[in-house]
Amino acid sequence: MSFALYITHPQVKIDPAVPVPQWGLSDIGRARTEQAAGADWAKQLGRIVSSDEKKAVETAALLAAAAKVSVTILPETHENDRSATGFLAPPEFERAADWFFANPDQSFRGWERAVDAQARIVSAVERILADHDPAIPIAFVGHGGVGTLLKCHLSGKPIARDGDQPAGGGNLFCFDLANRAVSCDWTPIETWQGV
Repeated sequence: MSFALYITHPQVKIDPAVPVPQWGLSDIGRARTEQAAGADWAKQLGRIVSSDEKKAVETAALLAAAAKVSVTILPETHENDRSATGFLAPPEFERAADWFFANPDQSFRGWERAVDAQARIVSAVERILADHDPAIPIAFVGHGGVGTLLKCHLSGKPIARDGDQPAGGGNLFCFDLANRAVSCDWTPIETWQGV
């Protein structure tokens, strides 16, 4: 059975001295991805599309090795642009993320607006799927913020943080290629059983 997945990178090495897009996977994040890559669903993937951020590329590469496919890098699927504020410590970041989702038409201290990030990720996914063979399972590997915005769109729901993935990352949701309906909510990558 064919399916589409949106997969978020798992835990990363947080380094305030390094720009966030250049953070890589932590040992825990790598181990979780390797475990997921051993699952039957990962081996069924016929196409993998990734953001160009290091943590997403590393996640995609591990899955691609299991599926024996190459990774297509799609830069416009990057996380919502938060470069205006630079690194925010976790408590401050969580408050900022709450505001980002609660005020989608406004910018948090120079961040990309949620409505703009949603339009960007939806457009990129639809462009890939426009010429994708619906018989081939596909995975998009990216980030929690834009993944949540995509999920809100596919579910026909307004932008809201209650659609966000559980803490830690490394989750996926599945959607149908025929009608774009979300068929499973956020699930940890290493425990998902497939369709």
